[in-house]
Amino acid sequence: MILLRFLAIVAAITWAGTAGAQPLAKQLFGAQKQSSQQKPAAFGSYSRGCAAGSVQLPETGPTWQAMRLSRNRNWGHPQAIDYVQDLSRFAAKQPGWNGLYIGDISQPRGGPMTSGHRSHQMGLDIDIWMLPGEDMRLSRKTRENISSISLRRSNGAFVNSNWTKQHHAVLREAAKDKRVARIFVFPGAKVQMCKDEKGNRAYLRKIRPWWGHHYHFHVRLKCPRGSRGCVDQDPPPKGDGCAQAQEWVNNILNPPPPDPNAPPPKKRREYVLADLPQQCASVLQSN
Repeated sequence: MILLRFLAIVAAITWAGTAGAQPLAKQLFGAQKQSSQQKPAAFGSYSRGCAAGSVQLPETGPTWQAMRLSRNRNWGHPQAIDYVQDLSRFAAKQPGWNGLYIGDISQPRGGPMTSGHRSHQMGLDIDIWMLPGEDMRLSRKTRENISSISLRRSNGAFVNSNWTKQHHAVLREAAKDKRVARIFVFPGAKVQMCKDEKGNRAYLRKIRPWWGHHYHFHVRLKCPRGSRGCVDQDPPPKGDGCAQAQEWVNNILNPPPPDPNAPPPKKRREYVLADLPQQCASVLQSN
């Protein structure tokens, strides 16, 4: 811990130094085993930030199980932990479900992760498995080895036979919560929900198609009220978003020709502490 704090202090002092001379932010934040002893706060943005005073989701609850415990990513803003518990109680009322299996939320102090996500850095992103939570007494070993199920067919253009009315109900409840900014799910699931929804469709605006997200859906919460230094994502476009989701599906089934004038994708640079909000240095240095 002393070495880690020393590295954090060095990185902060060399704020204007060259990136190559500084340790990577993912190494600094990935090494933290506990949250900072600070008031809960989210700093920066979902893919460029950190989290102070995070709360750990208990590994086992009456209606949830935290999965892949070896990753130590079941930490989040208190609002995220409350949200998980609230949604899991709803899921437990669905036929064939006794709760939810929860994937990654965030590292103990947020920040860039050593592997996987570019987001999940402020403790406000939550991955929820598509596998119905039947057994709420899984062992640690089982949680490391069990896999979720995929709900997609034809590379994401359609749902497969694993899709159920219960998945629709859980996603609808997840999106109706006022704390939610948006939910990411594969395009075929959004289109199926658009076809099947017979009631109020307002919540569909928050459900957005995105690549992957067929083994889990990704909930993104809004910045908590009064959060200074937390940057919200722009609101989704107006409307239910069903036409846009159908366009995604059409492009999967009939891919448009590549644009010969499209610029080559830029390689993403790994962040150092200097790239993150200034408050993140104090998050690292806190006991």
